Amino acid sequence: MFAIYLTHPQIRMEPEKPIPNWSLSDTGRARTEQTALSPWVSALRRIVSSDETKALETAAIIARAAGVTVEVLEHSGENDRSSTGFLVPDEFENAADAFFADPERSFRGWERAIDAQARIVSAVAGVLDGHDPSQPIAFIGHGGVGTLLKCHLSGQGISRRHDQPAGGGNLFAFRLADRAVACDWTPMEHWQGSFGKDGRNDG
Repeated sequence: MFAIYLTHPQIRMEPEKPIPNWSLSDTGRARTEQTALSPWVSALRRIVSSDETKALETAAIIARAAGVTVEVLEHSGENDRSSTGFLVPDEFENAADAFFADPERSFRGWERAIDAQARIVSAVAGVLDGHDPSQPIAFIGHGGVGTLLKCHLSGQGISRRHDQPAGGGNLFAFRLADRAVACDWTPMEHWQGSFGKDGRNDG
């Protein structure tokens, strides 16, 4: 059976608010509503989300279609970059490059990549250790920590070359049997995969 890690899609930049309080944009909401029509969504039995607004909004739409309640997972938010606050897109991309390029060093006070990775890996493992592996589950979160989780599950070193495509709203799947990555980042509304009881990719 499968688990997915899904990142929130496009957001509305609101520089006057703390970044964790930003919401989905109209585009991001529309993409999530489209994704909610996908057959794999109705197969989900648990949906676990970061407590950041954009992740919760994404999770609420998916959970409504799946007929389940959103569970909020502590310590699964995006890497803490409150020290710099809002950065315009070009500055943010340069900062993200530095974050991934030197995982053991803090970029201008940001949470270090190695620390953010340890945090997200521990949070997800804490859920899965008590989860019925016959039940499909989705984690809803963020691109940075999602990439760090994917690096860990695939046995790869931290690198931005494993990052999701631009725009957010992507997912990767991993098998619950052995927690091995089963598909690379895929736009959420395009993914058609499913997994049989033996963990085999059926789609």
